[in-house]
Amino acid sequence: MRDAAPSKIFLHDYQPFGYFVDSVHLTFDLSPNATRVTTRMAIRPNPAGDPAFFLHGENLNLISATIDGTPVTPVITAEGLSCHVPSHDFIWETVVEIDPANNTALEGLYMSNGMYCTQCEPEGFRKITFFPDRPDVMSIFTVRINGDLPVLLSNGNKVSTGPGHAEWHDPWRKPAYLFALVAGDLVNHPGRFTTKSGRDVELNVWVRQGDEDKCAFAMEALEKSMKWDEDVYGREYDLDIFNIVAVDDFNMGAMENKGLNVFNSSAVLASPETATDLNFERIEAIIAHEYFHNWTGNRITCRDWFQLCLKEGLTVFRDSQFTADMRSAPVKRIGDVIDLRARQFREDAGPLAHAVRPESYEEINNFYTATVYEKGAEVIGMLKRLVGDDAYAKAVDLYFERHDGQACTIEDWLKVFEDSTGRDLTQFKRWYSQAGTPHLTVDENWDGSTYTLTFGQTTRPTDASPDPQPQVIPIEVGLLGPNGSELQGSTLLEMTEATQSFTFEDIQSKPVASILRGFSAPVVLKRDVPREERVFLLTHDTDPFNRWESARSLARQILVEGALTGDPLDGDLAEGLRAVLRDDSLDPAYRAMMLALPSESEIASAIHDRGNVPDPTAIWTASEALKDQIARLAESELLSLHDQMQVTAPYRPDAEQSGRRALGNAALRLLNRRDGGMRARAQYASADNMTLQLSALSCMLALGNGVSELADFYDQWQGERLVLDKWFGIQVMEGDPWTAVPIAERLTHHPDFNWQNPNRFRAVMGALAANHAGFHAADGSGYKLLADWLIKLDAKNPQTAARMCAAFQSWRHYDDSRQAHARAELERIAATPDLSRDMREMVGRMLA
Repeated sequence: MRDAAPSKIFLHDYQPFGYFVDSVHLTFDLSPNATRVTTRMAIRPNPAGDPAFFLHGENLNLISATIDGTPVTPVITAEGLSCHVPSHDFIWETVVEIDPANNTALEGLYMSNGMYCTQCEPEGFRKITFFPDRPDVMSIFTVRINGDLPVLLSNGNKVSTGPGHAEWHDPWRKPAYLFALVAGDLVNHPGRFTTKSGRDVELNVWVRQGDEDKCAFAMEALEKSMKWDEDVYGREYDLDIFNIVAVDDFNMGAMENKGLNVFNSSAVLASPETATDLNFERIEAIIAHEYFHNWTGNRITCRDWFQLCLKEGLTVFRDSQFTADMRSAPVKRIGDVIDLRARQFREDAGPLAHAVRPESYEEINNFYTATVYEKGAEVIGMLKRLVGDDAYAKAVDLYFERHDGQACTIEDWLKVFEDSTGRDLTQFKRWYSQAGTPHLTVDENWDGSTYTLTFGQTTRPTDASPDPQPQVIPIEVGLLGPNGSELQGSTLLEMTEATQSFTFEDIQSKPVASILRGFSAPVVLKRDVPREERVFLLTHDTDPFNRWESARSLARQILVEGALTGDPLDGDLAEGLRAVLRDDSLDPAYRAMMLALPSESEIASAIHDRGNVPDPTAIWTASEALKDQIARLAESELLSLHDQMQVTAPYRPDAEQSGRRALGNAALRLLNRRDGGMRARAQYASADNMTLQLSALSCMLALGNGVSELADFYDQWQGERLVLDKWFGIQVMEGDPWTAVPIAERLTHHPDFNWQNPNRFRAVMGALAANHAGFHAADGSGYKLLADWLIKLDAKNPQTAARMCAAFQSWRHYDDSRQAHARAELERIAATPDLSRDMREMVGRMLA
């Protein structure tokens, strides 16, 4: 087998490493198939750790090893090396040889289109050299790169350069997972930033030749991020240079390596012609996220990988704050919740459920999940809401002051809040230790002057948390009067018991409760609300999130009933939406979100939660019928909006223009059902930016036409690899669901389908998994096609394959026939010879 037999690693088994690595000097002699890495480490014993000397290492050819210059012969296994070492300070040196050109896993040092690049988080550095590859071992790194490529980059500041070499020194202690190296024939888009203390910082976005015209927005986003982190968190950048490099072959979105961020090219490159508004917004958010890691992840890192949420949850929360400030706070909040429910709630409801800080794992790559990232961010948001803005700022300042330069734990994070606020966060800590999404019920009582809300909380037991206990749940509530006025403004209720009541005095008319405003906690609110009350809240709620939630809940209710019974729809939702569409005081981006129906997978989950078996075809049929009804009843408003939202000014990807295009395109998707694609065809012909062009093409494909436009789109953009990803994905996502599998199968034979490129693989297979009715085809063809390709990819890139395998996680929700098909494919994957540890753990958990 390629990987060692799986064994669980437990949080409670943590022990410090037995040695301090004070400094590391690396020398890279670059060669595609035979790169030599010389590593020299200054080591001293750590009395608190295990004295056994073990260094991680995988797929390394050891040339030599010495202690204080004396050759030694270590014992080498598939996981690393062990050696007898002195009980005093010593210098350890090794020379190893590695093969970047054939490193298709894209971990460690590998090559992408002639460029050397690295990805070391979480455990890729052990594929570069023998090292204690764990986040609590923090060292000062100096790196010399020898090679004939014109650009040679690493972490920190450049200290020397010359023909065929460059040397970099990072003055800040860091773990090995933050190491980075890039070498290639690259060009830079330069910039500069002056910190609040007056220090001048050189900025660069490095790209392949030909991509120079797609870097300006990334640089603008970086400069905004640096300024925002100074203004909001008081965090100043701490090196003389900050480099970003765009890489085509990259498993993730980006990586926060100290001073040298390596990015998937899709998260950097953008121009109006080749990127949509959503692409621009994603680039802005990811650049902010990785930059914010400089303090929340780099200067303060995690002690072990169980604490991954410490850096990721906090940094996701920070990048959400940034986007809310740069764009629309209500729209950002709604988008975050849509994503949380689609991904994290799904994890919590299935076999992949785990705590924000898990107690054990077999393969850490499999815990880069929505639970760690998105739910981790929600936990930070709840903490901030509970203590208040000022107390949050004070506690975070104490966190930076107390723990700068350290590898920390969740306990360290919570302790600064306890020390600065005086609160006991013992119960709150359960948000980190318990898996599952709490379900919140509510009963109400009004006696003529006193209004009482009684809440109950329950959480489904899971393997990870078999006996969940009550959690601290912040519930923001407002009370509306019969005419829509606020009887009680937003009030934060703090629930700590399994059942708890809250009373509002002197309420002279029966209120309509607006509960969980701003989505104040990541819970499922289970409340039987009459349809007329949902319509009332849709029309009158002053909380933007709950106004949207009313529309979403009403649509969900209609779709669930339609999918289960096939009953005719009613016009309540359409009438409520018409009022929203006519309200020009509302942000266009917000109105566009109001028009978006719940996803088919969300409806499937809602049906399953009711104890019924979801039928993907029936869900798709009900969704299509509701869209047709909204298009018919709101046609006049949609026609007016599509005309009003046209942008005549030069393209800008800012919030104002993006919102107008979003609403215009949302209207177009519905009008497309009324005019047979006439407006979409006209928009495609006149579009001068990718947002309008791609939306128009999507509309035409949704109707089963647009064949000539699809061919034209390919001819126009076949030289742009990121646009081609869009071309691949849109064909699988749009149109009748029973065409999804045949189209995906056909596209895998296209000459431009490079399945070893993660972006291209996700463009086809990710789109198939996201096409709910298509992927869950009754004959199991969707399951089989994805399984075929996961098996093939696992042999080359286990990390990407294992993450895509999560598409199967809800397989037990469906009918017996679909379950049989899905089980057969999962068992076929599990029986594959030489299956990776990544995939073996994922499939094993789903079959367990």
